[in-house]
Amino acid sequence: MRCFTAALATETNTFSPIATSRKTFEDRFYYPPGTHPDRPTGVTGPLWAARRRAREKGWTVIEGTCTSAQPSGTTVRKAYEDLRDEILGQLRAALPVDIVLMGLHGAMVADGYDDCEGDILARIRAIVGSDVPVGVELDPHCHLTAKRLRSADVIICFKEFPHTDFVERGEELADIVEAMALKKVKPVASVFDCRMINSFPTSRQPMRGFVDRITAMEGRDGILSISVAHGFPYGDVPEMGTKVLVVTDDRKAAGDALAAKLGRELWDLRNEVRPPFLSIDAALDRASALNDGLVVLADPADNAGGGAPSDSTFVLKRMLERGIRDAAIGGFWDPVAVRLCFDAGEGASFQLRFGGKVGPASGDPIDARVTVTKLVPDFRTTYQGTVSRMGDAAAIEVDGIAVALIANRQQAKSVDLFTGLGIDLAKRRMVVVKSTNHFFAEFGPIAAEVLYIDAPGAIPRDFTKIPYARVRRPIWPLDADPWVSDQDRTSDR
Repeated sequence: MRCFTAALATETNTFSPIATSRKTFEDRFYYPPGTHPDRPTGVTGPLWAARRRAREKGWTVIEGTCTSAQPSGTTVRKAYEDLRDEILGQLRAALPVDIVLMGLHGAMVADGYDDCEGDILARIRAIVGSDVPVGVELDPHCHLTAKRLRSADVIICFKEFPHTDFVERGEELADIVEAMALKKVKPVASVFDCRMINSFPTSRQPMRGFVDRITAMEGRDGILSISVAHGFPYGDVPEMGTKVLVVTDDRKAAGDALAAKLGRELWDLRNEVRPPFLSIDAALDRASALNDGLVVLADPADNAGGGAPSDSTFVLKRMLERGIRDAAIGGFWDPVAVRLCFDAGEGASFQLRFGGKVGPASGDPIDARVTVTKLVPDFRTTYQGTVSRMGDAAAIEVDGIAVALIANRQQAKSVDLFTGLGIDLAKRRMVVVKSTNHFFAEFGPIAAEVLYIDAPGAIPRDFTKIPYARVRRPIWPLDADPWVSDQDRTSDR
């Protein structure tokens, strides 16, 4: 089996003022052919699966460029086109191939391209022709567009949020695409549009049970794969929204019926799948009232993983005003403050201004006397086997609160964001993480309780507050009932 595999991924917040450039990709994750590390990474599950088959089955694997950018604003057109054409050129040079396996995100938007993934997949299809199976692994926070469904033979999304199963889904994708190349299966896609914008953390019920149930269905009655495309609420493009994708072995009618059934069930659960969100003060009240164990508070409105700056000060400011101590918060993206801390040195106490830099959604800067407790050049954290480069990082203490400052904008996903900077969470009563739900995989097991804050910020959790201009209507919760008639509840394809 001769396989070409590559990856191009970012999650585009079309409301973010932070442009996504070529350097954004290169600074975070950029591996030309032959340089990808010997470990799985979040966007290269298909490559990892192909490498294993090369060892165990004798596949010939041609690796293209693999690159991923931290979620930000719209991608610069030239950056997208250059990276796309780099990969397409590598594919042409690899011909002939038996299969193509791609790692894409699914919510990438560039100047002039609402659907980057659909664009690159259509071009891949034009290069390899109609007979070569093309498989794609997507993040569930994707826009499941008609164009990419036409261009790819098999699409599989991660099932878990937090995303802990990217390797397993890459293996699943490789298995199905290989079976298709060997003429053992004929994958057919069925899609149901749930007509809603929502969040579906699988770390809690009822989504936990829903995912377990659809997983149990796979491999039976001709069902090859079932995915829930959650949608990415901060991408203002026409095909944004939640969809259910069922891939069957040439059983289109059965797939359509199952996709519709599961989609209706998700619709009925729409008010239950999201965790309850508390005001800043209500969350701090609750956390302060608990006297046993660590309380983890999530600040999703400032999640870099959704395109936010990760420098908002609303929660920290209120903690300081209330005199809360024995707490920690991070990570604050502030390269200037980090540099000043490095200049001052460990143990130094001085007046520092930090946070609140990017725009109104970041709040006002904090001005306080701080003590530098730890400095780590080129700080790196790990999450599910992946490595995040935080850049130079500093831990500071301000009025009993430990703050993790980072030079590279990254989401707070792993405990070592704090422990790697000498912040002992066992000695803290509460920790605030700038994350939506990825933090849960590592922080959940050590938390006495997890609370979600509805704070001001760049990515509000109340989707009715987002100024959409291009999303296809009607859609819930922008519209109370998007179902005009029962006849509208039909499969897309």
